[in-house]
Amino acid sequence: MWTLPRTRFAHCNNASSSDEKEIAVNIGGVRLVLCGDILNRYPGSRLAELVNCSTRSFDVISSLCDDYDPGKREFYFDRDPDSFKCILEVYYFGEIHMKRGICPICFIREMEFWKIDLSYLDECCKSNLTEKEEELAEIADKVKLILDDLDCDPNVSRSERWQKFLWKLMEKPESSLPARVIAVVSFLFILVSSVVMCLGTIPDLQVEDSEGNRVEHPTLDAIETACIGWFTVEYVLRLASSPNKVRFALSFMNMVDFLAILPFYVVLVLTYLGTAMMELVNVQQAVQALRIMRIARIFKLARHSSGLQTLTYALKRSFKELGLLLMYMGVGIFVFSALGYTMEQSHPETLFRSIPQSFWWAIITMTTVGYGDIYPKTTLGRCNAAISFLCGVIAIALPIHPIINNFVIYYNKQKVLETAAKHELELMELRALELAVKSSSRRCDAPGNAWEGGMRASRSDTHIQLLSRAHRTEREPVKKKSLT
Repeated sequence: MWTLPRTRFAHCNNASSSDEKEIAVNIGGVRLVLCGDILNRYPGSRLAELVNCSTRSFDVISSLCDDYDPGKREFYFDRDPDSFKCILEVYYFGEIHMKRGICPICFIREMEFWKIDLSYLDECCKSNLTEKEEELAEIADKVKLILDDLDCDPNVSRSERWQKFLWKLMEKPESSLPARVIAVVSFLFILVSSVVMCLGTIPDLQVEDSEGNRVEHPTLDAIETACIGWFTVEYVLRLASSPNKVRFALSFMNMVDFLAILPFYVVLVLTYLGTAMMELVNVQQAVQALRIMRIARIFKLARHSSGLQTLTYALKRSFKELGLLLMYMGVGIFVFSALGYTMEQSHPETLFRSIPQSFWWAIITMTTVGYGDIYPKTTLGRCNAAISFLCGVIAIALPIHPIINNFVIYYNKQKVLETAAKHELELMELRALELAVKSSSRRCDAPGNAWEGGMRASRSDTHIQLLSRAHRTEREPVKKKSLT
């Protein structure tokens, strides 16, 4: 049994203090005696009310605790003893710190039960609470999106129903089997288009046109046209079914999709304009430049890969670490390239012609690439190269761990959120089944109607509970056990 540092408050142990000013509480099987004078420092708390009402009616006592033993004059609470130990620190130290391993949301419930204001929670612990509330809000949003997909409002028009069906078909592969098939087909088209783009650059697979220029093989060109046709139809259907077309058009991945199909049509227009305008000189160059832009379609793979999406979000959260890496490398490149240029000037066959030209040597040396096209020939230059190599390894290694840590944290967080959302949906189905059974036993309605009504009620209740946990404004009522 753990105890509290009551020796700091000598006035609680003197002769003038009566036994009535001390109360014995049992928190989840852990018994301790508390000084009433210390508890009265916060008269609005539950323990202070317990001290002041210890001689009142039995009903008042039962409203403040779970059970009471008049013989031992001991109050029983079915609460977490570890959380209570942290909460009790407010009476002695004026602030509260959560122990490691305690759920912040559960700890806030304990504070609400013991009627301790949240302002006494230390700032370092409030940050953990904020993170948990954000996670609960994300879970609630995920559940809400799933419920929106499952619900079918009979009041919507047929066009809105078809628009929602088309949106789920093109954007949410997990919604149905046809949507999953479309996602797989789109993924295959992306792979085929990327392979065709690479094969089209092989000279042996190219043919000569009427003017003797090397162009892509007609078969590869036909496959490319078919892929672009699929991408175009897919983009148009997704844009037409989008509930917010402006947000859809400004989304990063949708902009990548648009840039992936735009070069084909621009090349087509420029080709016809070049033929009609007596073969303008710049048309062919513009066509070749736009063909290179087809590499943007490889980024479409991120739409169908959760791993690539996780990597993208992790890099977004690592902008500070990436900035430090670029700063370290920039400073090192400038310093070592200037030193290398200065030390190599005495050699007659020096490869360091200028400091800007030495930047390339510093980059490939600090990044441990070392092409060998530029290298020092003097002793001091080699010493400078060795130091730059070691500094480059250190500069690269320092920010790598935080970047990897951000990736792992975000990846694990996404897995936890997905699992939590699935568990919430399973709970909804169980509650809906219970409501359906109760409704079918009381009414004579069809089982399908009872199930549908129960499912809607369970969905609504669960979603409200999730949001209330994430943005708590009222304290939940505490159920009391019967007194012995």
